[in-house]
Amino acid sequence: MRLATWNVNSLSVRLPQLLDWLAANPVDALVLQETKLTDDKFPQADLEAAGYQSQWFGQKTYNGVALLTRSNSTDIVRNIPGFADEQARVIAGTVQDPTHGPVRVIGAYFPNGQAPDSEKFVYKMAWLDALQAWVKAELAQHPNVVLMGDFNIAPTDADVYDPVAWKDQIHCTVPERTHFQQLIELGLTDAFRLFEHPAKSWSWWDYRNLAFRKNQGLRIDHILVSAALTPHVTACEIDKAPRKNERPSDHAPVVVTLAPASN
Repeated sequence: MRLATWNVNSLSVRLPQLLDWLAANPVDALVLQETKLTDDKFPQADLEAAGYQSQWFGQKTYNGVALLTRSNSTDIVRNIPGFADEQARVIAGTVQDPTHGPVRVIGAYFPNGQAPDSEKFVYKMAWLDALQAWVKAELAQHPNVVLMGDFNIAPTDADVYDPVAWKDQIHCTVPERTHFQQLIELGLTDAFRLFEHPAKSWSWWDYRNLAFRKNQGLRIDHILVSAALTPHVTACEIDKAPRKNERPSDHAPVVVTLAPASN
């Protein structure tokens, strides 16, 4: 089973790239962030023709998330239950896997937070509190959980190209990193860190200042897996190839592979 996350930064712009990527990388489930489309504009037919069923939750101009699956997904949840939010940031569904059984896939576009002293940062902290409480409940109900998306958090200095310059800046503050660690303490594992990777492995590069060419990026797109799934993780990779496209997203896809469960 292969699952992936990708902040496409406008699905209307990046749809051809997405379809090309899915053709080359036929994952079982993919969560998208920053689709930036109202629900009536979502390209369901194009994705269905590519072999994917879609669940989506959008809004005009900003945010927007989607769950694409090769088989049917059920028990769909849009945004964090009980948390009043006008922004389309979360979509979850259960996907049946022949060997692992039901896998609860949660796709999330974490708030950016803008700056540590801003109202948007206060919103980010409240959103993270609500997410943590909900994920805890989901883990109690579903042994097989995968939480993935654009977290807008670089969890350690190893996830930042210049830790000194980024110290206490947005994505790298102590409160944000504490929240990430609290998600781990719920019983989740950062799949990427289960394996050795080259130093300076990032998932996001600013469009400005030739950041991608200079490899000045952050690792802020993550896949967290529950304890029941962790022993089955055989790979977790950042696919930098789409970042080399003409008019690319500023994020790269992240893909996790789960080996078949043993009998």
